[in-house]
Amino acid sequence: MRGRQASRDARRAREFEAFVAGAAGRLLHAATLLTAEPRDDNPRARSLLTASLAYTYATWDRLRGEDPYDRARQQLAVRFTRGAWHRHRGRGGLLERLAPQERLILVLRMYEGVAEEQTAALLGLPVERVRAICARAMSLVLHPPRGPAPKITRAGKAADAGAGSPAGSGAAAGGDAQAGGAGAEAETEASAGSRTRAAMSGADRADSAGRADRTDRTDRTDRREPTPS
Repeated sequence: MRGRQASRDARRAREFEAFVAGAAGRLLHAATLLTAEPRDDNPRARSLLTASLAYTYATWDRLRGEDPYDRARQQLAVRFTRGAWHRHRGRGGLLERLAPQERLILVLRMYEGVAEEQTAALLGLPVERVRAICARAMSLVLHPPRGPAPKITRAGKAADAGAGSPAGSGAAAGGDAQAGGAGAEAETEASAGSRTRAAMSGADRADSAGRADRTDRTDRTDRREPTPS
Protein backbone atom coordinates (compact mmCIF):
# COMPACT_ATOMS: atom_id res chain seq x y z
CA MET A 1 0.00 0.00 0.00
CA ARG A 2 2.75 2.43 0.95
CA GLY A 3 4.66 1.49 -2.17
CA ARG A 4 1.65 2.28 -4.35
CA GLN A 5 1.16 5.65 -2.67
CA ALA A 6 4.85 6.47 -3.04
CA SER A 7 4.65 5.59 -6.73
CA ARG A 8 1.62 7.87 -7.22
CA ASP A 9 3.36 10.70 -5.38
CA ALA A 10 6.48 10.30 -7.51
CA ARG A 11 4.42 10.30 -10.72
CA ARG A 12 2.51 13.40 -9.62
CA ALA A 13 5.77 15.17 -8.80
CA ARG A 14 7.22 14.34 -12.24
CA GLU A 15 4.07 15.48 -14.05
CA PHE A 16 3.93 18.70 -12.06
CA GLU A 17 7.61 19.47 -12.65
CA ALA A 18 7.12 18.98 -16.39
CA PHE A 19 4.09 21.27 -16.31
CA VAL A 20 5.94 24.01 -14.42
CA ALA A 21 8.92 23.79 -16.78
CA GLY A 22 6.65 24.46 -19.74
CA ALA A 23 4.10 26.89 -18.28
CA ALA A 24 5.71 28.87 -15.45
CA GLY A 25 7.24 31.51 -17.73
CA ARG A 26 3.95 32.46 -19.36
CA LEU A 27 2.08 32.33 -16.05
CA LEU A 28 4.69 34.57 -14.44
CA HIS A 29 4.32 37.09 -17.25
CA ALA A 30 0.53 37.05 -16.76
CA ALA A 31 0.99 37.56 -13.01
CA THR A 32 3.40 40.44 -13.64
CA LEU A 33 0.88 42.10 -15.94
CA LEU A 34 -1.71 41.75 -13.17
CA THR A 35 0.48 43.26 -10.46
CA ALA A 36 1.81 45.94 -12.87
CA GLU A 37 5.41 45.45 -11.76
CA PRO A 38 8.59 45.68 -13.85
CA ARG A 39 9.65 42.31 -15.24
CA ASP A 40 13.01 42.44 -13.46
CA ASP A 41 11.51 43.46 -10.10
CA ASN A 42 8.25 41.59 -9.55
CA PRO A 43 8.12 40.07 -6.04
CA ARG A 44 4.33 40.35 -5.76
CA ALA A 45 3.84 38.56 -9.08
CA ARG A 46 6.18 35.77 -7.99
CA SER A 47 4.32 35.37 -4.69
CA LEU A 48 1.02 35.27 -6.56
CA LEU A 49 2.33 32.62 -8.95
CA THR A 50 3.83 30.53 -6.13
CA ALA A 51 0.50 30.44 -4.28
CA SER A 52 -1.37 29.52 -7.47
CA LEU A 53 1.05 26.73 -8.37
CA ALA A 54 0.96 25.39 -4.81
CA TYR A 55 -2.82 25.05 -5.05
CA THR A 56 -2.54 23.43 -8.48
CA TYR A 57 -0.09 20.86 -7.12
CA ALA A 58 -2.25 20.16 -4.06
CA THR A 59 -5.27 19.44 -6.30
CA TRP A 60 -3.34 17.70 -9.07
CA ASP A 61 -5.03 14.34 -8.55
CA ARG A 62 -8.46 15.98 -8.83
CA LEU A 63 -7.85 17.51 -12.27
CA ARG A 64 -9.50 14.52 -13.98
CA GLY A 65 -8.70 15.59 -17.52
CA GLU A 66 -8.78 19.34 -16.86
CA ASP A 67 -5.84 21.27 -18.29
CA PRO A 68 -3.57 22.15 -15.34
CA TYR A 69 -2.75 25.44 -17.06
CA ASP A 70 -6.41 26.44 -16.89
CA ARG A 71 -6.48 25.54 -13.19
CA ALA A 72 -3.35 27.58 -12.44
CA ARG A 73 -4.60 30.55 -14.47
CA GLN A 74 -7.93 30.44 -12.66
CA GLN A 75 -6.10 30.51 -9.35
CA LEU A 76 -4.07 33.52 -10.49
CA ALA A 77 -7.29 35.39 -11.23
CA VAL A 78 -9.11 34.34 -8.07
CA ARG A 79 -6.19 35.05 -5.75
CA PHE A 80 -5.48 38.39 -7.42
CA THR A 81 -9.13 39.40 -6.95
CA ARG A 82 -9.53 38.20 -3.37
CA GLY A 83 -6.04 38.76 -2.03
CA ALA A 84 -3.98 41.80 -1.17
CA TRP A 85 -2.08 41.97 -4.49
CA HIS A 86 -4.71 44.09 -6.25
CA ARG A 87 -4.59 46.79 -3.55
CA HIS A 88 -1.08 47.87 -4.55
CA ARG A 89 -0.47 50.48 -7.21
CA GLY A 90 1.58 49.56 -10.24
CA ARG A 91 5.31 50.28 -10.21
CA GLY A 92 6.14 50.89 -13.85
CA GLY A 93 4.58 47.83 -15.45
CA LEU A 94 2.89 47.95 -18.84
CA LEU A 95 -0.60 48.11 -17.30
CA GLU A 96 0.15 50.36 -14.34
CA ARG A 97 -2.40 52.98 -15.44
CA LEU A 98 -5.26 50.49 -15.30
CA ALA A 99 -7.45 49.73 -12.31
CA PRO A 100 -7.02 46.18 -10.92
CA GLN A 101 -10.27 44.94 -12.47
CA GLU A 102 -9.31 46.41 -15.84
CA ARG A 103 -5.92 44.70 -15.64
CA LEU A 104 -7.48 41.35 -14.79
CA ILE A 105 -10.04 41.43 -17.58
CA LEU A 106 -7.53 42.67 -20.15
CA VAL A 107 -5.00 39.96 -19.25
CA LEU A 108 -7.63 37.20 -19.36
CA ARG A 109 -9.19 38.38 -22.62
CA MET A 110 -6.27 39.72 -24.64
CA TYR A 111 -3.15 37.98 -23.30
CA GLU A 112 -4.65 34.63 -22.32
CA GLY A 113 -7.42 34.55 -24.94
CA VAL A 114 -10.17 33.54 -22.51
CA ALA A 115 -13.64 33.94 -24.03
CA GLU A 116 -15.92 36.73 -22.80
CA GLU A 117 -18.42 34.23 -21.40
CA GLN A 118 -15.73 32.34 -19.47
CA THR A 119 -14.23 35.57 -18.13
CA ALA A 120 -17.65 36.79 -17.03
CA ALA A 121 -18.42 33.49 -15.29
CA LEU A 122 -15.04 33.43 -13.53
CA LEU A 123 -15.44 36.98 -12.21
CA GLY A 124 -19.19 36.86 -11.59
CA LEU A 125 -19.91 39.75 -13.98
CA PRO A 126 -22.35 40.22 -16.87
CA VAL A 127 -20.83 39.63 -20.30
CA GLU A 128 -21.73 43.20 -21.34
CA ARG A 129 -19.77 44.63 -18.43
CA VAL A 130 -16.72 42.50 -19.23
CA ARG A 131 -16.88 43.76 -22.82
CA ALA A 132 -17.17 47.41 -21.75
CA ILE A 133 -14.31 47.20 -19.23
CA CYS A 134 -12.07 45.41 -21.74
CA ALA A 135 -12.73 48.06 -24.40
CA ARG A 136 -11.92 50.86 -21.96
CA ALA A 137 -8.73 49.13 -20.82
CA MET A 138 -7.58 48.59 -24.41
CA SER A 139 -8.14 52.27 -25.14
CA LEU A 140 -6.01 53.28 -22.15
CA VAL A 141 -3.18 50.94 -23.17
CA LEU A 142 -3.17 52.01 -26.81
CA HIS A 143 -3.76 55.72 -26.15
CA PRO A 144 -2.38 56.46 -22.67
CA PRO A 145 -3.11 59.94 -21.29
CA ARG A 146 -0.18 62.20 -20.55
CA GLY A 147 0.96 62.76 -16.99
CA PRO A 148 1.28 60.41 -14.02
CA ALA A 149 -1.07 57.49 -13.54
CA PRO A 150 -4.17 58.45 -11.52
CA LYS A 151 -4.51 57.23 -7.95
CA ILE A 152 -7.14 54.59 -7.26
CA THR A 153 -9.70 55.95 -4.79
CA ARG A 154 -13.02 54.72 -3.44
CA ALA A 155 -14.81 57.32 -5.56
CA GLY A 156 -12.90 56.16 -8.62
CA LYS A 157 -13.85 52.55 -7.97
CA ALA A 158 -17.51 53.55 -7.68
CA ALA A 159 -17.27 55.44 -10.97
CA ASP A 160 -15.66 52.41 -12.61
CA ALA A 161 -18.51 50.21 -11.41
CA GLY A 162 -21.07 52.59 -12.90
CA ALA A 163 -19.23 52.89 -16.19
CA GLY A 164 -18.99 49.12 -16.47
CA SER A 165 -22.70 48.46 -15.79
CA PRO A 166 -24.84 46.87 -18.51
CA ALA A 167 -26.85 50.11 -18.92
CA GLY A 168 -23.69 52.19 -19.41
CA SER A 169 -22.18 49.75 -21.88
CA GLY A 170 -25.47 49.63 -23.80
CA ALA A 171 -25.51 53.41 -24.18
CA ALA A 172 -21.88 53.41 -25.34
CA ALA A 173 -22.58 50.66 -27.84
CA GLY A 174 -25.55 52.62 -29.18
CA GLY A 175 -23.39 55.72 -29.68
CA ASP A 176 -20.72 53.74 -31.49
CA ALA A 177 -23.30 52.16 -33.77
CA GLN A 178 -24.70 55.56 -34.71
CA ALA A 179 -21.22 56.93 -35.41
CA GLY A 180 -19.78 54.24 -37.62
CA GLY A 181 -22.10 51.24 -37.87
CA ALA A 182 -21.83 47.80 -36.33
CA GLY A 183 -19.43 46.49 -38.97
CA ALA A 184 -16.91 49.31 -38.54
CA GLU A 185 -17.13 48.97 -34.76
CA ALA A 186 -16.37 45.25 -34.92
CA GLU A 187 -13.40 45.86 -37.24
CA THR A 188 -12.01 48.56 -34.97
CA GLU A 189 -12.41 46.34 -31.91
CA ALA A 190 -10.59 43.46 -33.62
CA SER A 191 -7.74 45.78 -34.64
CA ALA A 192 -7.47 47.22 -31.13
CA GLY A 193 -7.44 43.72 -29.67
CA SER A 194 -4.62 42.64 -31.97
CA ARG A 195 -2.54 45.70 -31.10
CA THR A 196 -3.14 45.22 -27.38
CA ARG A 197 -2.13 41.55 -27.52
CA ALA A 198 1.00 42.53 -29.45
CA ALA A 199 1.88 45.14 -26.83
CA MET A 200 1.53 42.69 -23.93
CA SER A 201 3.33 39.86 -25.71
CA GLY A 202 5.98 42.22 -27.06
CA ALA A 203 6.95 43.25 -23.55
CA ASP A 204 7.56 39.59 -22.75
CA ARG A 205 9.64 39.02 -25.90
CA ALA A 206 11.67 42.18 -25.35
CA ASP A 207 12.41 41.17 -21.79
CA SER A 208 13.45 37.66 -22.86
CA ALA A 209 15.68 39.06 -25.61
CA GLY A 210 17.29 41.45 -23.15
CA ARG A 211 18.00 38.65 -20.68
CA ALA A 212 19.47 36.49 -23.47
CA ASP A 213 21.68 39.35 -24.65
CA ARG A 214 22.93 40.02 -21.11
CA THR A 215 23.66 36.31 -20.64
CA ASP A 216 25.53 36.15 -23.97
CA ARG A 217 27.67 39.17 -23.08
CA THR A 218 28.45 37.65 -19.68
CA ASP A 219 29.45 34.34 -21.28
CA ARG A 220 31.77 36.09 -23.74
CA THR A 221 33.36 38.06 -20.90
CA ASP A 222 33.89 34.89 -18.86
CA ARG A 223 35.57 33.15 -21.82
CA ARG A 224 37.99 36.00 -22.42
CA GLU A 225 41.63 35.17 -21.70
CA PRO A 226 43.17 37.19 -18.88
CA THR A 227 45.34 40.12 -19.99
CA PRO A 228 49.01 39.74 -18.98
CA SER A 229 50.03 42.24 -16.32
